Amino acid sequence: MKPFRLAMLFSLVAVALHAADWPTFRGNAAQDGTSPNDLPHPLTQLWQFQTGKGEDSIDAAPVVVGRTVFVAAQDSHLYALDLENGAEIWRFKAPAPLKTSPAVHDDRVYFGDVDGNFFCVEAAGGKEVWKFKADGEVASGTALAGDRILFGCGDESLYCLDRQGRKLWQFQVPGGPVLGTPSVFMKQTFVSGCDSAVHVVELDTGKESKAIEIGGQTGAAPALRDGKLYLATMSNTVVAVDLEKAEVLWAFDSGRGQPFYASCAVTDRFVIAASRDKRVYCLDRATGKRLWDFVTGGRIEGSPVVAGSRVYAGSMDGHLYVIDLEKGAELQRVKLDGPVTGSLAIAHRRLLLGTQNGTVYCFGSK
Repeated sequence: MKPFRLAMLFSLVAVALHAADWPTFRGNAAQDGTSPNDLPHPLTQLWQFQTGKGEDSIDAAPVVVGRTVFVAAQDSHLYALDLENGAEIWRFKAPAPLKTSPAVHDDRVYFGDVDGNFFCVEAAGGKEVWKFKADGEVASGTALAGDRILFGCGDESLYCLDRQGRKLWQFQVPGGPVLGTPSVFMKQTFVSGCDSAVHVVELDTGKESKAIEIGGQTGAAPALRDGKLYLATMSNTVVAVDLEKAEVLWAFDSGRGQPFYASCAVTDRFVIAASRDKRVYCLDRATGKRLWDFVTGGRIEGSPVVAGSRVYAGSMDGHLYVIDLEKGAELQRVKLDGPVTGSLAIAHRRLLLGTQNGTVYCFGSK
């Protein structure tokens, strides 16, 4: 093969691999929880990996770049695993438990612990590059925006660091910890918290340009699509926000008195939300009308994901559910070794999640 064609082939392969990655909490900067790639059906367990002594939960979603899975665990370790077989590549010991998802970019992994330590380590070997000390627990997943690193903190703040670990700015969201991973578009980031508002913050300056009341506190990431934000609240509602008009377009109330802790997955037509009332809801993205709801055997705290025509959700009843996106019908139910409180990830035609027993599962097709 001629050198030019060979170079083009390698370039195309690299682009395809990158497109199939899941490098942050909800897969991309918009935090929309959807994958551009379908998953095989039915799912088959390919491997499982046990963190710690099986006594510490995995509350964070795995992230995947290339052929490496990165998992933050409550046993205070960040693990790098081989996507093909689940073999451990390396582990990094933090001073305190890890409860939120890392983010990966340019051969660096960024993540924080409950003591407020925020780390940058080498993706290839887990060697520490730098550490930043925040004034509270790192309470959200890490988001990336160009050369900026964003995370929510227990000191009621959103932090923005540069790639050398220097603080660029700190934005306060009063009322409680910033639990939701911020979403990013162009030169703005979007964050919500305990003051029942979503804040639009300029990435360059850390200054707020808009604050939009949404009628409820949030612990979930705002999902962005076509100039609209979709947020699940602790006031039992899911809201759609028009960013240009700075107003709520619609609000869906489950009517069951249970909060939404999980982040929404948003497609071109649907909003998928999961509640502590044990249900997965499918809403019309334009109107907020309930199209279907699916009942599991336990609370749902981890965020569901969408790939192709199927919804994937983990439940506190210890099962992974595969649901038809159009009809809300159960397609598959997989028994796990414990309850699921963390969110799911999809990469390279595989689905990954962790359980409260500290087990990482990988599903796909043999």
